[in-house]
Amino acid sequence: MSSVTLRSALETTPVAYGFWLTLPSAPVAKTILRRSPEFTEGGFSWVLVDAEHGLINDTHYYELTNAVGHEGASPIIRVPWPEEWMIKRALDAGAHGIMTPMCHSAEDAAKVVSYCKYPPVGVRGYGPMFTPHSFPGVKPSEYDEKTHGEVLVIVQIESRPGVENVEEIANVDGLDVLFIGEIGYFCIGFVGFANGLFVGPFDLAKQMRVTRGGEEHEAAIQRVLDAARSAGKKAAIFCSDGDDALRRTQQGFDMVSITTDVAVIGDGMLNQLEKAKGSSNVQGKRDGY
Repeated sequence: MSSVTLRSALETTPVAYGFWLTLPSAPVAKTILRRSPEFTEGGFSWVLVDAEHGLINDTHYYELTNAVGHEGASPIIRVPWPEEWMIKRALDAGAHGIMTPMCHSAEDAAKVVSYCKYPPVGVRGYGPMFTPHSFPGVKPSEYDEKTHGEVLVIVQIESRPGVENVEEIANVDGLDVLFIGEIGYFCIGFVGFANGLFVGPFDLAKQMRVTRGGEEHEAAIQRVLDAARSAGKKAAIFCSDGDDALRRTQQGFDMVSITTDVAVIGDGMLNQLEKAKGSSNVQGKRDGY
């Protein structure tokens, strides 16, 4: 079994569930992960550490990757942009996988793969002084020999060119997952992992200038899912709540983010306030972060 929890989950379970961490808070991440087995068998297998749109930067990476990794889940860091130095910093801090925004072409995806892999496969610089700390039970020599090669590579397809080129993107060697990310009203987004794609619905709708949830938007999401399947990769998607997540798992997505930390904190606190007041105005379905 892989020492990368998410990779093992993608290989052995129908769906790998995760959530978005936008706050630089190890206690928030650990509270959620520690309690999840009490409510559902298996719990979460990954956490997206959002350094693109969240309040997280690389000074927080080490603490967050260790907090998540030692609770039995994989910390996946979404870097602000697919630049080599940003990816290197995230991996050296202990990320089990990298997600990059705005993948428009197979060339873009190939560069990300190269930045994540040591030579001769890629060009990642060597310096994993702290990297193994977030992989419980993995010795430094084991990271060098095996674990670094199991780190997941994920790209988001969140533009019209990304959708139009998604079949070529999905066939890039070393890419694990295609990811469809935050669902926007005028565009659609996708992400690619080692053997998968991530779909980002919010940005994708905005970039494509189409109605989120409309026929063209849903067709683009399905195209990403089909491309992942055809290439033998995994498909992933960002969801705004559990109802949305259930629909996407039934559609066939392998990796699903069910909600965000700020959504749970905000909705949970306000819903309890409304209940305390005897109000029936309790928050229902979410539409966004």
